[in-house]
Amino acid sequence: MRFFVFRNRISISTAQHISLVLPCYNPPLNWEKVVVDSVNSLEKVGHFTIELVIVNDGSSKNVSQEHLKFLKSEIPSVKIISYEQNRGKGFALRKGVSETKHDLIIYTDIDFPYTQDSFLAVYTTLTQGFDVVPGHRGAAYYNDTPFIRKLISKFLRWTLKTFLRLPTDDSQCGIKGFNRMGAAVFMDTQIDRFLFDLEFIKLAAKRKVKFKKATVVLKPDVVFSKVNLRILARESLNFFKVLFRK
Repeated sequence: MRFFVFRNRISISTAQHISLVLPCYNPPLNWEKVVVDSVNSLEKVGHFTIELVIVNDGSSKNVSQEHLKFLKSEIPSVKIISYEQNRGKGFALRKGVSETKHDLIIYTDIDFPYTQDSFLAVYTTLTQGFDVVPGHRGAAYYNDTPFIRKLISKFLRWTLKTFLRLPTDDSQCGIKGFNRMGAAVFMDTQIDRFLFDLEFIKLAAKRKVKFKKATVVLKPDVVFSKVNLRILARESLNFFKVLFRK
């Protein structure tokens, strides 16, 4: 899926518009209200307008016509992409990014798990002219993280430091931003599920785009989703694909 006609790289000091892509799969209750409140608050504080793109990745619960009608009534410009079969977060995000129109793009999760200041940190770093800005969670992230998730995260971080030597050890952070140069790299990822983030970071490092991390913090009341061990086992094959992808 390649759709970009490259523009000349420019240094952006200010930006009044941003595209926000939210993948959605069996979201928590009241997610639509969280989305509306979060977008309105970010626009007010950040002094920009948001092009909202939501990708319903084959949800089997908690996404109804009533939810979508509410979103469209509160944010008339929202773009909603839906398909029946769950394809994975990576697939959903590529689908959403392909529908964006602004030069700066951020993606995060449907429940907005990161603080407002974290979102603004990613945005502000993008406006400084960087092509790819991944969020980076500090040591405090592990304070309340479930054991299995903590184990997986620490293993990946160790791998990134030891073998791949990538520009960040937190590839799986759920908020990332990029401009059109970075988006072209993102659209070249192939993995549909868990490790698409790692693939993206590796491709960004290989292609030597302008890259800078932004420190982000989870909200104190965030609820972690359960780790699907079956999917995780399948992802082990993708891990080796990432390691050896050229």
